[in-house]
Parts: sequence; structure tokens; C-alpha cells
Amino acid sequence: MPSQISVRIDGELCTAAEGQTIFEVANANGKFIPSLCRLEGVSSPGSCRLCLVEVGGVDRLLPACTTPAQRGMAVTTTSDRLNRHRRLTLELLFVERNHFCAVCVSNGHCELQALAQSLGVTYVRYPYNSPRLPVDVSHPRFVLDHNRCILCSRCVRVCDEIEGAHVWDISRRGIASRLVADLDRPWGASRACTSCGKCVQVCPTGALVEKGYAVEEMTRTNAAVTRLAIRKGAAP
Repeated sequence: MPSQISVRIDGELCTAAEGQTIFEVANANGKFIPSLCRLEGVSSPGSCRLCLVEVGGVDRLLPACTTPAQRGMAVTTTSDRLNRHRRLTLELLFVERNHFCAVCVSNGHCELQALAQSLGVTYVRYPYNSPRLPVDVSHPRFVLDHNRCILCSRCVRVCDEIEGAHVWDISRRGIASRLVADLDRPWGASRACTSCGKCVQVCPTGALVEKGYAVEEMTRTNAAVTRLAIRKGAAP
């Protein structure tokens, strides 16, 4: 059994097990840290950078989902500095692709939208990239809309670590990065896809959706997928 350590989060002394991340300790003690890429039960890549926290004695911000809690660590999860950073990150996510909430099937059930509302992001200060991105409707049940993708890689990890199919990957680099199926085939032509729908259920936006849903109808069941992941012990 891992030994117990004490960590101070927002001034409150919390007990943690060695090996737990700051995010896990905070979550277990009712401390909210925003994130769009983390999903319980699968590995954490620290890619969205929304879960950055302040740690006493460290000049830079650290990702809570990948930083192990250490004995005597003092963590701040909410501050003016962190809120400014999180709002900036959300603004950049909005300008990178084409997020039109009013006509998105996930409107009202979108984690990106909900975080923007909770952090007071009511406008964007930067010019929109407005890229011309395709929508893949080749799959008989599901749709991939690159315009709404934030490259969180939840679908990649769930498909690999839980379903074991490894249909998805992130291709290219930087602003040219794209979610691809089977080495850049149309999703409907994938030989590995089992049509399980787990990737659709864990998508935080309207990038992966099920056909036949109108605006505000595409609800998610993340909990069912994460419960399966925990039972399988998928997270390393």
C-alpha cells in the first residue's frame, strides 16, 4: 500500500497517497481544477494546459494532471494569475478552429462552452483563424467535424487503452495538427473501428457526434466509459 503524505491545497491540509497527481488529490478533496483533456481511468497527456496550478517555490505553472503530489507541497488552484492564463487558453482554442455554438449539436452539453461560461470568457480578443476544415460523414453512425476538434486526444486514449482498437491518432504538428483514423483514412473506411462509440461519448465538444441529433441534443455519458476504464485498470 502506498504511504500517505500531506499536501496543502489552497491553504487546506490534504492527505494523499504517494504517486497520486495534484489533480487526483485536489479532486478527492473537493477542489475544482478545470481540464479538457483529462479523463479518469486513462492516461493524462497534459495537453490542454487548463489544469496548470501554482506550486510554492516553483516559478513556472505546473500541469496538475501530470505532476505528482509531494510531501509538504503547497498548491494554489485558483488565483488571478491562473484565471488569466485559463481565459487566454480558452480564447486561443476558440480562435484556432470554427466553434459556432448556436448551430452545434453539443450546444448546452459542451465542456469547452461550459468552461468559457464559468471563467467569464464572453468575447475573444484575437483574430479568428477561420480555417477551411472538412467534416467526415463517411461512418454510418458517427460524424467527425474537424472544425470543433480541440485536439484533447481523449478519443485517441480511450480507443487505445479501453477499446484496444487504436483507430485514432493525431497527425502533423502545431496548428496543422489533425485527428486521423487509420493513418488518415476516412473514418468509414477504417478496418479497426468497432463502432463502439466510446470516442464519441468522451469528446468534450461537438467534434465527434452521433448522426441524427439536432442542436442541444448530443448529451454525453463520460461516466460509463470512465467506470469501464477503472474496472479494466487502463490507466498506467
